Amino acid sequence: MAEQSGASGSGASQAPSSRATLGLTGLTINAMALIAPGAFLWLTYQIQSLYGAPMAGAGMWFGIVAALALCFATAVSYAELSKLYPGAGSSYYFAEQAFLSKTKAHRFARLMKFMTGWASHLYYWVYPGCMVGVTALIGGYLMNQFFPDTFSGGFNSPLFMYLFCVVFALGVAYIAFRGVTGTTVVNMVVNVVQITALLVFSVMAIMYRSSHQEGAHGYQLVNGAPVDFVVAQEPVMENGAPKLDPTGAPVLQNKMDKDGNPVPEMKDGKPVPFVLSYTPDQAVTMEPSDADHPKDLTPHFKMHTSAASVVAPHSFSFMFIQACVAILILVGFESVTSMGEEAKNAKRDIPRAVLLSLAIQGVLCYLIEYFAANYFLNSGYTMTNAAASGAPIGDMMVIVGTAIFGSATAGRVFMLIEAATVFLALIGTTLACLNTGARVTYAMGRDEEVPGHFGMLHGENLTPYRSIWTLAVISAVIGIITVTVYLGGTTPAPLEAKYHNLWYSFGFFDPTTISKLPNTLVIITLVSNFGTFLLYMITCLIAIVAFNQHDQFHGFKHVVIPVFGLIANLLCMLFYLIGPFMVSGMSVKEPFIALGVCVAWGVYGAVYFARNSQRTGKSMLTEKPAMTA
Repeated sequence: MAEQSGASGSGASQAPSSRATLGLTGLTINAMALIAPGAFLWLTYQIQSLYGAPMAGAGMWFGIVAALALCFATAVSYAELSKLYPGAGSSYYFAEQAFLSKTKAHRFARLMKFMTGWASHLYYWVYPGCMVGVTALIGGYLMNQFFPDTFSGGFNSPLFMYLFCVVFALGVAYIAFRGVTGTTVVNMVVNVVQITALLVFSVMAIMYRSSHQEGAHGYQLVNGAPVDFVVAQEPVMENGAPKLDPTGAPVLQNKMDKDGNPVPEMKDGKPVPFVLSYTPDQAVTMEPSDADHPKDLTPHFKMHTSAASVVAPHSFSFMFIQACVAILILVGFESVTSMGEEAKNAKRDIPRAVLLSLAIQGVLCYLIEYFAANYFLNSGYTMTNAAASGAPIGDMMVIVGTAIFGSATAGRVFMLIEAATVFLALIGTTLACLNTGARVTYAMGRDEEVPGHFGMLHGENLTPYRSIWTLAVISAVIGIITVTVYLGGTTPAPLEAKYHNLWYSFGFFDPTTISKLPNTLVIITLVSNFGTFLLYMITCLIAIVAFNQHDQFHGFKHVVIPVFGLIANLLCMLFYLIGPFMVSGMSVKEPFIALGVCVAWGVYGAVYFARNSQRTGKSMLTEKPAMTA
């Protein structure tokens, strides 16, 4: 296999180099693939419903607006920097060039370049693994849909998910290895399919709410099945007697027939229809704060009374909580800045692609679909139901599909079709992030800031193949970690005896044990998030330095906007550390474990930088500034 190594030093010439094949459309498509609205609506709606429960879900839509403001501030910094410094490496490349152009700050050019690249890896090496893991979770969910007698609906098979992580990571890496042209075609198809699918769902969800006003007959989900009647209740039996709650009242459950189907409550010989309600007393109910304190009643948000309620902030704290979660769904617009060598006109098209990708996916797609999903909520499917579901958007699709297409079977088929588009979107997202991460590693390898073999391009495909395959292995491992205790901190029902088979031969299935373990999905997500916040803060700082005393300096674009972005990213990062002590429903375990991982990565980076500098004879501080600004 032919291979070529780049010369050391940023911007050094090398042969072969990446082909310049991408125009504005291709660059925008590649950036859009990482901000995948079809995938993240499905993946994060449950987290957003649960995060800051029982009330913060009310501010979900406005929280996304706030997160968009933060991301646009960072995106402007990326766009402005890419006009000055088009080239592979994104923020890593920007840092060196910005500091080298200054007569005093030039001394810190190499140090800032390494710090930026190292922080980038905390994001770009962890994020693909997180995507591999969540795709495995969707795969596990769908296995129950297709093989309900083999795979549990309450627990995904650990064995299946582990195997899936390996195969999926290697498969996506192969697409990246084949080259950026093939990647762009894949991303184009994925974007068209997922945007079409989410718009179809959004229209159907709004239609359902509009046609099912107060007092209308509607659907509720019972054990995953949509029913349009009130389900009969029966007491839970324990040791031959009705089980009582702490207040002394009997604990009730849905009555099922021998086939496991819900039994309707009857009146005058007919099933009692399920009636929908959106009244204020139904939208926010007073319920016990937890099972151990049945008499301590607190407000619980269930649904929105109107469209205006969906778009209202409700409270500053709700907006802030939701904005910090929404960052997860909006990152990725910056990925295109690492593709300068593949762009036909990098200075013109990359800045436009950064802003266009965020505007299309964030402003148009996310705001529409999150409005639709939140407007859909009703007494048949509340925010509480969404928080307790493994796939709340899938649940909504089943209900609206059943109502519009006329049968539960049709509703389930509609959900499965939409789930397939989510899977495609996740391929595009993982591919885009893996491409970006590999190119940042390639840039650092080319500069010998990491082992030089990472700076090699494949002789035929002209892709950084060693970076790609290394990242594929890392992604598979991180994906496996992500799914290992993805139910940590919750108390699911025990695994049913019929599922004690090969697919469940190992794993955590005891509810008591799971409730005490930290959630590995949240940990990996937070590690990636911390890396994101660090990278975005550094990039905003680089923008300030780059345009200081530059002839293109603009006070608003090069001071006000990046300062706002820097402060906003810092506040979001700090929130993860102080939020558990302020907000109900936030655990202290996951944020501080994630922080520990980030600190360890930083310490290792400092030690590596010092030793590598000594080994290569490079000075940690740059002696001479660049000749031109």
